[in-house]
Amino acid sequence: MIEIRDITKSYDGTVVLDRVDLTIPKGGVTSIIGPNGVGKSTLLSIASRLMAPDTGTVTVDGMDVQKTAGDVLARRLSFMRQDNQIAARLTVGDLVAFGRYPYSKGRLAVEDHEQVDRAIGFVALDTFRDRYLDQLSGGQRQRAFVAMVLAQDTDYVLFDEPLNNLDMRHALSTMKLLRRMADDFGKTVVVVLHDINFAATYSDTLVAMHEGRVAAVGRPDEIARPERLRDIFEMDFIVHEIGERRLIDFYV
Repeated sequence: MIEIRDITKSYDGTVVLDRVDLTIPKGGVTSIIGPNGVGKSTLLSIASRLMAPDTGTVTVDGMDVQKTAGDVLARRLSFMRQDNQIAARLTVGDLVAFGRYPYSKGRLAVEDHEQVDRAIGFVALDTFRDRYLDQLSGGQRQRAFVAMVLAQDTDYVLFDEPLNNLDMRHALSTMKLLRRMADDFGKTVVVVLHDINFAATYSDTLVAMHEGRVAAVGRPDEIARPERLRDIFEMDFIVHEIGERRLIDFYV
């Protein structure tokens, strides 16, 4: 599990995270939701060691992410950033192979090639393997980055707003890929999302943040309620129950 304890972070005197305590269970999909500016992406960056907290600790299966050797942590936890712009002109195969660097150090063995092949197949980019990233659509490029993270073969996979700038079809296919990563490969997937319908439909656990703190944690059916969503987002909602699903309407 990922244990986040007493995490604080400020920028220029503005508190972004205020003594955050959170336990993310092992397995399944956990989505972090909330308005802009409440610290969701900052929390994920600290959990993945891209950023240091002002106070507090994050541990992954007991390993302190700030103190664990980089190559050791990279075999346990991977992170896909919100901004995935790469200056170098790479093919899909080249990009996905980077996910094996913690193991191969740039010299891919048979097992590394097998992991790369599996990851590319998983996101259905086999026919695009030799295509350059700048020749892909936005949705295809996003899938290539998902494949790179999958090739890293970590138990914990963190995604910061992976649906950004995707149309409905590609957003849906990306969300289904993340769900399959948890179900088919046994990964623990943690994702920051703005679309609460995707979060409620494809997640096992929702973490709602408000003003730099964790406001609520629970199953989608526990969090996706009008009164709870109103407290988190400060706007009105209607929640429709369709079978076991909850469709959240905020056009009210």
